[in-house]
Amino acid sequence: MMPRKRSGCIVAGWALALGGCVHVAPVPVDLAARATARGAVSLDPAAVASEAGRLAPGVDTAAAGLDRLELFAALLIYDPRIAEARAAIETAWREQRAAAQLRPMTLTLTGEYANDPATSSPWLLGGAIEVPLDRGARRSVPIDRARLAVLAARYAYAETVWSERTAQRRALIDYFAAAARIPLLTELLALRDRQLAALERRRAEGETAGITVYPFQAQRAQSARMLEEARATQARARIAIAGTLGLPAAALDRIGLLWPDFAAPSEARPNIGAADRVRAAAGRADVLRLLTAYDQSEADLRLALAGQYPGIAIAPGYTWERGLVKLPLSVALTLPPLDLNRSAIALAVARRQQAGAAIETALAGADNAIEAALAERRASAASYERQRRAELPPALSGGARADAQLREGAIDRANWAAAKITALEARLAAVDALVRIRQADAALEEAMRRPLEGPELAIAPERLRNPEKLGDLR
Repeated sequence: MMPRKRSGCIVAGWALALGGCVHVAPVPVDLAARATARGAVSLDPAAVASEAGRLAPGVDTAAAGLDRLELFAALLIYDPRIAEARAAIETAWREQRAAAQLRPMTLTLTGEYANDPATSSPWLLGGAIEVPLDRGARRSVPIDRARLAVLAARYAYAETVWSERTAQRRALIDYFAAAARIPLLTELLALRDRQLAALERRRAEGETAGITVYPFQAQRAQSARMLEEARATQARARIAIAGTLGLPAAALDRIGLLWPDFAAPSEARPNIGAADRVRAAAGRADVLRLLTAYDQSEADLRLALAGQYPGIAIAPGYTWERGLVKLPLSVALTLPPLDLNRSAIALAVARRQQAGAAIETALAGADNAIEAALAERRASAASYERQRRAELPPALSGGARADAQLREGAIDRANWAAAKITALEARLAAVDALVRIRQADAALEEAMRRPLEGPELAIAPERLRNPEKLGDLR
């Protein structure tokens, strides 16, 4: 009867243990339903304005559309890539908690039946629990690696936010550049038509040869292509902006995009010294993520060093042997490899060196990107000033003189159109110079990993922090 009672106790214990297990229902993914739902997602301006107010308290949000601050707020709400990076932080945090748990123990149950009439009972029943005795690096390294993985996930989140913001900023530049070009190109095409009409009248009257009209027809065709491309660029930019939000393009159909001072970039040279460049390069999330990888390789080296020594586990047990109770105690040793783990140690050292070299490469790349962006910002600013002050005014004056001469009958329509076309081309060149300086500003912000102008400067740094999981995202 004794074995049956003990077996019943064991079964009851297992039943109680299984009763305390967590059960999670399966959640299958219906791709068709998700794709349909994704296509129906719309942007909620009220939610965006609320998020913008949370990020930058006291800043008035635009009522007629979305400015750069609100578009950044919309990124944090809708962008699926940012949501995925945020979920990765949650996963890493859960892994950190799991790593803090002790390694599971091993329960071994034994039974034996002996058909021996000399014994009081034919049964032998026993059990032992093997408990790993993790100490030192074997215990601390998995916890340290999990903690570092949380840091790496935070830096990956920050880098994702910044890369999405940069993509959005470049799409905005394309959108407003096309918006500035379209009316000028429309006017230019109309002037080309009037110029061609005047030249066709000259040809019809025998004042000029037909071959002289062909270059102007080619110029008219080129102007038409430029206008079509500008319209297509604006449409693509709007789609790209919606894409950074993870929304269908139709979600922005009735929402205006605002950049009030797009045509007035800062003329001041960015005051970025050597110390600022060092801080920017060393504070970039991509560099800090590589630093985290280096720390993980250092932890792996400590674990490899600990592998030179045996791992220890104890296994206290209980045995009921044919009426006799025994309490055995076993000690298990996990022996190191025959080379005393030297190969694993050498591999860990090599990986640590590789991680250090990756940091040097990232720092060099960051510093080079900042230097190149500063050089381009200076060159684009000089080109913009030259265009505005030296090249544009004479062309505009020439167009104004042509208007006066046409009214006075001093020139014909063809020459008047040529002068007006020259003025329009100068205005288009000024737009190109403006776009170049805006692109240079975007490149410099990307290299520095921080906004240098605009409403995003009003964002309170603490509003980008989650004390428990997200950390400092600047």
